[in-house]
Amino acid sequence: MQKLKVILWAVLFALGVVGAVLAYNELIPRVRPDIRLADGGVNIPSPDASADGTPEASPTSPPDSPPNRSGESPGEPSPQPEQERIKAPDFTVVDADGKDVKLSDMKGKPVVLNFWASWCPPCKAEMPEFDKVFGELGGDIVFMMVDMTDGERETAETGAEYVREQGFSFPVYFDTSQEAAYAYGVRSIPTTVFIDGEGYVVTGAEGQIDEGTLRTGIGMITEKD
Repeated sequence: MQKLKVILWAVLFALGVVGAVLAYNELIPRVRPDIRLADGGVNIPSPDASADGTPEASPTSPPDSPPNRSGESPGEPSPQPEQERIKAPDFTVVDADGKDVKLSDMKGKPVVLNFWASWCPPCKAEMPEFDKVFGELGGDIVFMMVDMTDGERETAETGAEYVREQGFSFPVYFDTSQEAAYAYGVRSIPTTVFIDGEGYVVTGAEGQIDEGTLRTGIGMITEKD
């Protein structure tokens, strides 16, 4: 009888895992933008990460890049088909003054949403170019540079200190509850999402992008203006 109970619990557990995976796979396409994968992203450490922060079979590791359907090179933004337009999920982050800020507060202006952390080399490599473009277009385009704070490896203090040291002028926000990261299914950083003035995701890139790619993405969310 005891052996039968053990087998029954094992079967129930397996069914529960399968159900969770199916539910996850069903949910992700609804909230995650159709992001073109780019080289150079850093996987977000999982609880199973090694002591140096290197993921060990991390579930956050990105899958293989999707097939190139439009002829663009990997890492370049690709627009959402009209029939598949996705409303950008709302979220709340904290600004440099500790005040709550929602993505929906920016409605009416195109948004460049970037997820980063100060420990991420590719994030730091692309940030000067983001700052340069912000200096030129920041009056017309909203830049939301969201620091992936987990309270341990990255905190609001370490992120803010890095930005101050570099002299960046773009506004920085802190995802202290990981609400923004979950809303967009962020699996590696840097990740950049381009949102038009109507609040729809147009395109995005997972991994480090250069100035040209950044400007291309911005062009896609301003072409109707």
